This record gives sequence, C-alpha cells and structure tokens, in this order.
Amino acid sequence: MSVVDSPANPALVDSRRLDGFVDRADGAPARLELAVEGIRCAGCMVKIETAVDALPGVTKARLNFSTRRLAVEWTEAGLTAGDIVRAVEDAGFRAYPFDPGALEAAEDLEARHLLRCLAVAAFASMNIMLLSVSVWSGNVSDITTETRDLFHWVSALIALPTAAYAGQPFFRSAIRALKAGQLNMDVPISLGVLLALGMSVAQTLLSRHHAYFDSAVMLLFFLLIGRYLDQSMRRRTRAMAQNLAALKADRALLMANNGSVSEVPVSQVGEGDLVFVPAGERLAVDGVVEMGTGEVDQSFVTGETASHPVEPGTTVYAGSLNLGAALTLRVTAAQSGTLIDEVQGLLDRALEARHRYVDLADRAAKLYAPMVHTLAAATVIGWLLLGAGWEFSIVTAIAVLIITCPCALGLAVPAVQVVASGALFKSGVLLNAGNALERFAEVDTVVFDKTGTLTLPEPEIANANALSGDDLALAGRLALSSRHPLSAALQPHAAPNCPVDGATETAGQGIVANVDDTDVRLGSAAFCGVTDVNLRAAHADRSLMWFRRGDDAPVAIEIAQALRCDATEVVADLMSRDIRVEILSGDRDGPVAEAADQLGVADWQAGLSPKDKIAHVERLAAEGRKVMMVGDGLNDAPALAAAHVSLSPVTAVHLSQAASDAVFLGVSLKPVTTVLTVSRRARSIMGQNLGLATIYNMIAVPIAVMGFVTPLIAALAMSGSSIIVTLNALRARPAGRPRETAA
Repeated sequence: MSVVDSPANPALVDSRRLDGFVDRADGAPARLELAVEGIRCAGCMVKIETAVDALPGVTKARLNFSTRRLAVEWTEAGLTAGDIVRAVEDAGFRAYPFDPGALEAAEDLEARHLLRCLAVAAFASMNIMLLSVSVWSGNVSDITTETRDLFHWVSALIALPTAAYAGQPFFRSAIRALKAGQLNMDVPISLGVLLALGMSVAQTLLSRHHAYFDSAVMLLFFLLIGRYLDQSMRRRTRAMAQNLAALKADRALLMANNGSVSEVPVSQVGEGDLVFVPAGERLAVDGVVEMGTGEVDQSFVTGETASHPVEPGTTVYAGSLNLGAALTLRVTAAQSGTLIDEVQGLLDRALEARHRYVDLADRAAKLYAPMVHTLAAATVIGWLLLGAGWEFSIVTAIAVLIITCPCALGLAVPAVQVVASGALFKSGVLLNAGNALERFAEVDTVVFDKTGTLTLPEPEIANANALSGDDLALAGRLALSSRHPLSAALQPHAAPNCPVDGATETAGQGIVANVDDTDVRLGSAAFCGVTDVNLRAAHADRSLMWFRRGDDAPVAIEIAQALRCDATEVVADLMSRDIRVEILSGDRDGPVAEAADQLGVADWQAGLSPKDKIAHVERLAAEGRKVMMVGDGLNDAPALAAAHVSLSPVTAVHLSQAASDAVFLGVSLKPVTTVLTVSRRARSIMGQNLGLATIYNMIAVPIAVMGFVTPLIAALAMSGSSIIVTLNALRARPAGRPRETAA
C-alpha cells in the first residue's frame, strides 16, 4: 500500500467537514492548520505560501518545513477552509486538516515505503550492474548476439518493475506538479528515467550493443538515499513538541481559600490562583512563590546543573522540578503563556526561518527544469521548420532529453552527501539535515554554550584536596543516598562503594548519618551549621555542598564541570581559521568568566534566557554572520534552530538534538572542527560536480541539437557524465585515521 492511498492519510476530507477544523475566536482572525504533502524544498514552501497569500483576506500563511504544517489566518468572512485547501492543491500539493496522530502515522508509513523503495533499487542495481559488466567486457571480446540480448532482457525484467516501484516517490511528485501546471526537479528526473528505460527497451528489441537499464536504476538508488535521509530528519524534528509536552504537567493542585487542595486540569487554573507543589513534583504553571523555601531544578531555563534557591517572591517556571520543601505559588501563567510555550514559539519561528534556506541542488533545479523542456521542444520545432521529417525531429529531441537527463545533476549533490556523511560518521558526527553540509561550509562564527558543551556533562569536585581522603570517601558514601543532582560529583569517591547505614535526607537541605557515634552531614550551609558569613561569601560564586563531621569545622566542597579535554585546542583552531568564537550561557558570571579565560575567548555572556540567546544569534545574523550554534540544553533549542547551522553533543536533551543539524559522539570537542573541514571540502566538490554537469551539457547539448548524436550515443554520454560525477564525489572522503570515540 502506498502513502497516497493509505487509510492513515486523511487526504480526501469531505469539504463540508473542513470548516469544523477552523478556530474562530471572537474578535480574532479565523485560523486553520493543515498538513501538506509533497514538499521537497524551500521552493515548495514559497509556492504554497504565495498561493494562499493571494486569497482575499489572508493575513498570515506560514509553512513549517520540518512538520509540514501550514498555519493560515484570515479575516474575510466569505473565505472557507475548502478555498484554502483548493489553493494548496492547485499549487500541486495535497492538504488536509493537521492531526499530529494522523501525521505521525502517515510519515511512518511514508518512511517505510521509502525504505522499501531504497532496498529494491539497491538490490536491483547490484544485479543489473553484474549483467552490464558482462556485456561491456563481452562487447570488446567474443560475446554472442544471443547472449548479449539475453542479458539485456534479463536486465529489463529487473529494471522495469524496479523503476515502476522504486520510482513512485518521484513519479507521483512529477504528476502532481504537471497537473498543477508546475515544474519541479522530479519532472525531468522522471522523464529522464522513463526515456532511458524506453530507449534501452528499444535498443534491446533492435538487438543493439548497448542498453542503459543500470544507469536509470542507479540514479533512483542515489536519489532515494537523499529522500530517505530527509524524511528521517523530519521524523526526528517531529519529536520536539512531544519532548516539550513531557516537561509540562497537565494537572495541578489548586488551593482553595480555606486552604484545601484539589487536583484539577491545568486548563482550570487561572492567573492569580494559588497552586500547591509538593517536593519532588514538576511545576505545572509559571508563578511567584508565596510560601515555602527550597530549591528547584530549572536547568531547562539556565542550562546549569546547580539547583536554584527559591523563597517567597521568587519567580519559577512550568517544567521546573521542585527539589526542596513544598511550595505554594501565585499563578502568573498556566495553560498558555508560560515560558515553555514561549520556548516552543521561538523554536517554531526559528525553524520556519531556517528552512527557507535554498540549497545548491534546489537553485540549480529551478533553472534546469524549464530550460531542458524548452530546449527539447525547440529542437523538434526547429528541425520541422528546416524541413526534416517527424521521425528524425522526434529522435533528435529524444537524444537531447537523454543527453541532458539530470542524472549528473541529480547525483552531483546526493553522491557527495553520502560520501561526506559517511566520513563524518567515522569521525563521530551524525547529520540530521540534508542541506546541513552546505550550511556548515559557510560558517564564520561559532557560538558555544558552556555547561555540557564546552564542559563535560557530569559535575566534578573542583577542590577535592580540601578534604582528607577518609572524609572524601565518607562524603561520597553519604552522597550515594542523596537525590540531589550535585551529589553525582561525590558518588565516585565513595570507598567502599556502599551507602552509609541509617542515612536520612531532608529534601532541599541535606543528608545526615551517625558514624562511630558522630553525626556526619552533607548538604547546604545552614544544614551543616555554617555561621561564618565571610566563609560563605568566599564561595558565593560556586556551586557548593558542605561537609561536616561532628564538631569539626565545616568544609566547602566546590562542584564544577571540567572543560572537555581538547576544548582549548579546538577553540584555538577555530580562531586560526579567522572564525569568530563566542560563549553564551545561562550559568552565572563566575563560572562562565573562568571558562572563557581558560579558552582565551573574549566575547562571552552569562545569565541568558532562551529568548536572550536567540536574540543574540539573530543580531549576529543581521550583521551578516553565518552562525554555528553548539549547545546541549533545552534552553539552547531555540538558538540552535535559529542559527544558520547547529551542532549538539550526544548527551544533549532530546529537544536540542532534534533542533540541531548534527550530533557528535564522545567526550572530545574535535568534531566541531572536523565537521567544518569536511563540509567545506564537500561543498567545494558539490560545486565542482555541478560545474562538470554544466560543462558536459554545454558541450553535448549543441551537438545533440544539431542532430549529430543518436539516442544511443546520448545515453552513453549521459552514463559517462554520471560516472565522472560519482567518482569526483568520492574525493569528499578525507584521508586519515577514523575516530577513536571515548566511552
């Protein structure tokens, strides 16, 4: 079953039901969200948005490339949802009401269909190539006509059903474009494949020496690789909303005037209400603390691992985790308008802007498709006007179409992408986006997050020598019984690796146990009895845990995240390439300044919110900078999406990985420079391939138009150009040893 006629695909929605999906709030424009099929590039987005914008009363038409979701707003009372759907379909695309569940099912079905097409094309290519090699070698030796014809017919029996099945993604797209009176890249690809197959069948019927079933199927194989990678990227990006939704609880404990508490859906909580948040629970609303003191984990806002102390008057956000005592909040935002909603909005807008980037293949195809068809038509008309017969004119036009078949153009970029992606994989970099290589190649500014990116994600003790060996081991054993995030830095020092018997933890304060009739404490300054104001002030800029054994003086344990082993080397390498380097962090001034000083980075900012980060990235873009953002936290996701291109470590939260163009493995930061080196080389080779394809056409096309090339020679030239482009693409594989990924 194909994705087009799948029951999971509600493509044929009754027009009378469409208006039921329109959101018509009083005094606000009508709003409709549609899922759109058939989008292949930024040019498709422009066509759809332009078609919808032309409708009377439309005030907004924005298409999200990643989710294929079209949001339309309009004020014209006479405009219906059916009119909008028809406008999209008239532009050559299929549209239906957006339903995340149905979209997920349809995309999963499409991905499986593409994978089956890819597998069929790969298997057929290998078998046809074996037969073709036998024919090629036999043509220069002693192969008999009967044997050659048999091999050609066997190739045809493999190639024709393979093309009919594996070519469906391109054929259907081409048909939709032609029905809408449009031309896209799939039109000349489909025409070229069909003509190559048709000419090969004719050659086989006439018992000729050459047939080119292998070229047609091989082209489909390479193009399907690119199509499948693009589909995989979209499916990863679709997880963004799910990851954000998981952070935001859907129920809250509403406190009545008499002090009683009842669990209600967040939709029933309004601004100004009081909400009770027990220890260990995730906040469902944005608000201000009315009662209670403790700590919250709001790393999705700041990016830092240190918990954030709260007291009456402190602002807290939905999605934060209450690590301390119970809190009572005065609600400032609940079902909508929360910081998480703002992050999602920033993310959506950033992705929409980024995916308007048009890559090399799209730019070439925009000129190529109409030019090829115009040239073939002009060839037929020209020869007829010169008095040539119909047969000669049509055969010459076929030769022109075959010799200008977009095999070389179609392979120019995908072949390089496959080789470069493989090289990056060996270096520990996994690409998420099809056009990421080109954008990486344009980078002139790299912006790093600090926590978890320049530093290792796991916290470490910065002053381990402040404790004796026995005290450090005991503190580590206490930490084994703690749920506090900073305790992870102490746990590796536990010797033996077992918790202290009878240890008890006071949420948000610390943990205490009796060892040899002596109280031993690990936790906050107040919990460990630190009364010296000067002592506390000396460590004010650090993430701290305090340790105290009996009546001994309390000891401050500084918790920090160490820089990655090669961070200094990587930053120096970037600067040596005249690439500007900056640090943007949600962490405090002290740790950020220390990291920037160690790395030699002059431009840094601390204490930034997600909105601050995306604003700074957009300012750099407005200055003409091509920014690569490297970050790992949820608070980095909007900036990662807004940047020209982005990279995340594999330890990043799922949302950041989905917003990134690539993910790197291991503890080394070296992949940051590797991806720039490989991508610049790959983009150069892409340009060379497109240049080779253009030169080939400039030489071959005039000869074909003048009638000096038979379809057989044209097919041979077409295959030769594809082979040259493919061989050149192999140069994108850099020499050197593969990576050694640290565990």
